Amino acid sequence: MNIRHFLHTLLSLSLCLMVTLVTFANNPESTAPMQNDERISLVRNDAEKKVDVYIDGEHFTSYMYPSTIDKPVLYPIKTSKGAFITRGYPIANRPGERVDHPHHIGLWLNYGDVNGLDFWNNSDAIPADRKSKYGSIVHKEIKQTKSGKNEGILEVSMDWVDHQGNVLLKENTTFIFSGKGDKRSIDRITTLTAQGQEVSFTDNKEGMLGLRMARELEHPSNKPEKFTDAQGNPTDVPSMNNEGVTGMYRSSEGIEGDDVWGTRGKWMNLSGTIEGENISVAILDHPKNVGYPTYWHARGYGLYAANPLGQKAMSDGKDELNHKLKSGESITFKHRIIVYSGKKAGDKDLEKDFKSFAK
Repeated sequence: MNIRHFLHTLLSLSLCLMVTLVTFANNPESTAPMQNDERISLVRNDAEKKVDVYIDGEHFTSYMYPSTIDKPVLYPIKTSKGAFITRGYPIANRPGERVDHPHHIGLWLNYGDVNGLDFWNNSDAIPADRKSKYGSIVHKEIKQTKSGKNEGILEVSMDWVDHQGNVLLKENTTFIFSGKGDKRSIDRITTLTAQGQEVSFTDNKEGMLGLRMARELEHPSNKPEKFTDAQGNPTDVPSMNNEGVTGMYRSSEGIEGDDVWGTRGKWMNLSGTIEGENISVAILDHPKNVGYPTYWHARGYGLYAANPLGQKAMSDGKDELNHKLKSGESITFKHRIIVYSGKKAGDKDLEKDFKSFAK
């Protein structure tokens, strides 16, 4: 091979590599290359402010922390077959889905009354002259990303701040991603530490660990509905075409449908079908969490949330929990989210998984 031919070949290989890298960067949800036996792969993308999570080479979810949504989230979340279980709006709208509650994005954790500030309802839809009443959660650092054969680990830190940037709480969260066959799971372990002052979590229905579900996993609805936020602002949730809408809640206490709202349970299961794929999405509370077993702020229109602190609102005044942290004190919340694909999980499945998590 002469030198000119060698240089031409080298240039061609370099161009192919550059095209491959650019293509992957512009399509982060494409199949990820697996290294050795690392079935659960975490791919950090600082430029786009996210970490993509792959299981067996397929995109499962992403940790996202753009400055436009007032909190980091996991979005989207998919089944093993690639169906989106989370709503697209307000990041990527899909035909036929609701466009209410722009603060409901993917999977998140926050609360409606922290020292009088509303962290739950904050979004870029809040007018600037009202932002002083709201708090934001600001991503600070990715402390660890670890891929592996059986699980992937992402550890991050965040600040809970007021509109002037003053820090009320330091958050350290570890996500543990795992999956085998058609089952996927996310453990979210969150520790909140008060900074420089007492921090009060005043009993409030808007909290705490939340998921906003895809339209197919909502409950069918035949009437217009209206809900209010923590400030009493009404939000119209119109009746929509129920074609393909198949969701149904069932709690660990055997309660089903819309009746699960405001009830306690150690786990909740939401089952439905997306394009012929049977799916269940479960949230498990942990026995060491404050307020266990949690109250459920789960609505038929797609809000799926566990709220251990909003007891007065949930129990119609029978219970009340106003939790406080002195400066330097911490509180930890542990939850597991399980996505079953190809089956509608039953009580026996959930009980088995709960016992495993509770250990």
